[in-house]
Amino acid sequence: MLKAEAELKAQIEALLNKARAADEAEKDEPELDIPADIARRQDRLDAIAAARTRLEQRQREANFERGRNDDDDQKPLGQDGKPKPGGRYKRPFGVPQDKDQDHFTDPDSRIMQRAGGGFDPAYNGRTAIDDKAHIIVAAELINNASDVRELPTMLEAVKSALGAYPEQTLADAGYRSEEVFEVLAGRTDLVVAIGREGKSQRPINEASLPLTAAMVAKMKTQEAREAYRRRKWLAEPPNGWIKNVLGFRKFSMRGLHRVQAEWKLVCMALNLRRMATMQAS
Repeated sequence: MLKAEAELKAQIEALLNKARAADEAEKDEPELDIPADIARRQDRLDAIAAARTRLEQRQREANFERGRNDDDDQKPLGQDGKPKPGGRYKRPFGVPQDKDQDHFTDPDSRIMQRAGGGFDPAYNGRTAIDDKAHIIVAAELINNASDVRELPTMLEAVKSALGAYPEQTLADAGYRSEEVFEVLAGRTDLVVAIGREGKSQRPINEASLPLTAAMVAKMKTQEAREAYRRRKWLAEPPNGWIKNVLGFRKFSMRGLHRVQAEWKLVCMALNLRRMATMQAS
């Protein structure tokens, strides 16, 4: 955006100079529509300005979450509100990195890593699957690549659909969080991976993360390991069916609310197909 903004401003200036001599050049360049060319580039500049405003707003919100404020002078502040000795923040408050991106035609989307490498503007869809019929009982979607705070939302969606929390919930390591474990305590038997299978994990501080440490101990039991093994053949097949059976690989709609509705519609279509197959057999 920074590069394009400078280029567009230079192009507009060049076109304005050409416009000043338009009467003289009109015979030689009858196809040139200077006002339209200027308007088109100005529209692009306006789109860039709006995108920069969105990026800056998101950066301000992220800075607030980290405990910064708009007059911290790039210095970390202690609990007393005074600057801590030592390091400084790399960027002023609310200033995004040069590599940060925004999508002009769908501002609600976010740049996310694509399977196999690369990045795309995308959304993050999630499903909750029952352990007998492989029916999707809840389908939610967000514009954040992280699942870390989303497990309570999924379980509330399950309760809304079925009238009760599930007896047991299996979730991968992307959903692990001390806060989530605290919120869901007593609602369901949680079996949540703490890290990737086969990868060594850092020690958990039991004093500061007691529920996470308890989950680490739980996942070492034979019962929890056997339960968690079911997650792959419960959670993964519907994703494959959506992509390869229904052929759904990208959204037709734009905007978070519209895409959320489209995601639920796709999951409902898969459920109907699945139920018809079960009924026939």
